[in-house]
Amino acid sequence: MIARVWRGRTPAAKADAYAALLERTGLSDYRATPGNRGVLALRRVQGDIAEFELISFWESFEAIRRFAGADEEKAFYYPEDDDFLLEKEPRVAHYEVLANGSFAKAGRRKETDGRAPRRRTP
Repeated sequence: MIARVWRGRTPAAKADAYAALLERTGLSDYRATPGNRGVLALRRVQGDIAEFELISFWESFEAIRRFAGADEEKAFYYPEDDDFLLEKEPRVAHYEVLANGSFAKAGRRKETDGRAPRRRTP
């Protein structure tokens, strides 16, 4: 599996509107593309800036090209992005997914008393 990572920044005042735009455009299009295995949409607001990071998961580079076009390294933008983004990064990054854990399982872990977890030995 391949993870495709895109980053963008907007004014904090436009963060909610941009999140809604992402849902209507990029996230929806990711999910509709054959070979997409899901997406994480992350947002962090720091002062007057909102940072967005989209991590989409794909079965192959062929699947990524179905979404992004022939140059899978080129970032894909919608016309409406110009109303929000402070700059448009020209490229995205791709990573090989080495582990694919379940968030649901992680959420069921036993709470700790604040101490660091013990290191496991083989």
